[in-house]
Amino acid sequence: MKKLALVLVIALFAATARGQEDTTKTEKGYHFTSIKELAYTPVKNQNRSGTCWSFSTIGFLESEMLRAGKPETNLSEMYIVWHTYLQKALKYVRLHGNINFSAGGAFHDVTNMIQQYGIVPEDAYQGLNYGEKQHVHAELDKMLTEQVKAVVENGNKKLSPAWIESVKGTLNAYLGELPESFKYDGKTYTPQTFATKYVGLNMDDYVELTSFTHHPFYSKFVIEIPDNWMWGEVYNLPLDEFMQVIDGSIEAGYTVAWGADVSERGFSTSRQGIAVVPAVDKTEMSDAEISKWEELSEKEQDAQLYKLDKPGKEKEITQVMRQVSFDNYETTDDHGMLIVGTAKDQDGNLYYKVKNSWGDYNKYDGLFYASKPYVEYKTMSIMVNKNAIPKNIREKLGL
Repeated sequence: MKKLALVLVIALFAATARGQEDTTKTEKGYHFTSIKELAYTPVKNQNRSGTCWSFSTIGFLESEMLRAGKPETNLSEMYIVWHTYLQKALKYVRLHGNINFSAGGAFHDVTNMIQQYGIVPEDAYQGLNYGEKQHVHAELDKMLTEQVKAVVENGNKKLSPAWIESVKGTLNAYLGELPESFKYDGKTYTPQTFATKYVGLNMDDYVELTSFTHHPFYSKFVIEIPDNWMWGEVYNLPLDEFMQVIDGSIEAGYTVAWGADVSERGFSTSRQGIAVVPAVDKTEMSDAEISKWEELSEKEQDAQLYKLDKPGKEKEITQVMRQVSFDNYETTDDHGMLIVGTAKDQDGNLYYKVKNSWGDYNKYDGLFYASKPYVEYKTMSIMVNKNAIPKNIREKLGL
C-alpha cells in the first residue's frame, strides 16, 4: 500500500509538472533567457529633456569604468550638456545660423567635451537649478534658441562680445554654475583631474561606426544627420561586419552605445519591453489561412501584425533596405541607448539587452530587448571601444 501510494504521488507530481511545462510553452508574451550580461550602472531618467545622447554615452563610459575594475560612479550628464550647448551656440553664430541648433547631440559630443573640459560626478553637478526635481528643458531650449537667433539676426552689422556671456548666463541660471573644484571620496579634484586621475579613460579609445552605401566601406565620413552639429566622423562597414563588431564587443565584455530610430511600431518598449520588425510568415499558413489573410484590409493586417503577443517571424534585413530607409527619412537619429548584453526568447531568437534612460518605465526596470533584425535595420550608429573591434576589421579600418 505504501509503495502504491508512493507511485500515485510520483505520477501526480509528474502530471502536474508536465502541465506546468505545457502552460509555459503555450503562454503568450515574450520570455527571455540571458546569454551574456555585462556590468552597467543603474538606469537614469532624462525625463523631459532631449539629452539622450549624453545619458547614453555617460552610461557607456560608466560601464567602461566598471569593466576596467573601477568603482561604480555616477557621472554628470548635465555638466556635458552645459559645455555642449555653449559650443553649439558658438558654431551656430559662426555659421550665420545655417546649422541645426537643438537639444539633440551625438556620442562624440560627450567624449570631445570630456577631452576639453573634463568631467564631474553627479553629486558635484546635477544641473537642476530651476526648481525641478527632474530634467525639464522646454523653457531652457526655447530660451537658448531665441538667444542665438537674435544674435544672428541683429541689425548692428557686427557682434558684441556680450552675447556669449548672455548664453552662459542662461545656462548658469537653469543648470547652475560649473564647479571649478569639488571633493569626492575625501579628495579634491578639478573636472580635468577627475577625468584623468579618477575616471581614467582615454577618450581616443572610442570610435563610432555605421553601415551605409552612400559612402565607401572602410572609410570615414561625416554622418549626415541634423544633430551632428560637430560634424563628427564615423567609420563605415558592410552590414555583416558592422554586426560582427556589436556581437564581438559584447562577447569580449564591452558594452555598445547605440543610436537608433525608435519611431517604428515594433518599438514597443513600454508595453512589451521589446523592439522588433515583424513580418508575415505565410510558410506556416494553410491555403485557407492565406486566403483569409489576403481578404483582410491593410489596416486589419497591420493590427494583426503588431499584436506582438508572442515571438514571430521578422523581416530579413539587407544592406539595401537599410539605405532606402535612411534615404527616405524612415530611419532617423531618434534616440541614444546602451547595449549591455544578449538574450534569446523562448523560440531561440537573438536579442540585445538595452539600457534606456527613461527611468523605471516598464516591466524590465527601464531596460528592454531589441531583436537582431531591429538592430540591423534601425541602427544609425554605434560607439565602441576600438579595442573591442575584431582584429581583422580593425585592420581594414586602419585602427
